[in-house]
Amino acid sequence: MSRVCEICGKGGNKAHSIQRRGKAKKKGGVGRNITSNTKRTQRPNLKKVKAIVDGSPKRIKVCTQCLKSGKVERAY
Repeated sequence: MSRVCEICGKGGNKAHSIQRRGKAKKKGGVGRNITSNTKRTQRPNLKKVKAIVDGSPKRIKVCTQCLKSGKVERAY
């Protein structure tokens, strides 16, 4: 099972986590230095939801933005 929204297709994103050392110049320091870059992934906010798909209730993974905007008809 992939971490992808089944309505809009939103998936993960690759990014960097930057570690810094030092005190900011505007706080009286010499400046901030980057000490390392680490790869990380940003994942979408997915929920397992019971929704009506093709006339029958089905459990699907949906991002919260699709739920908020009303793109999904929920089956309670």
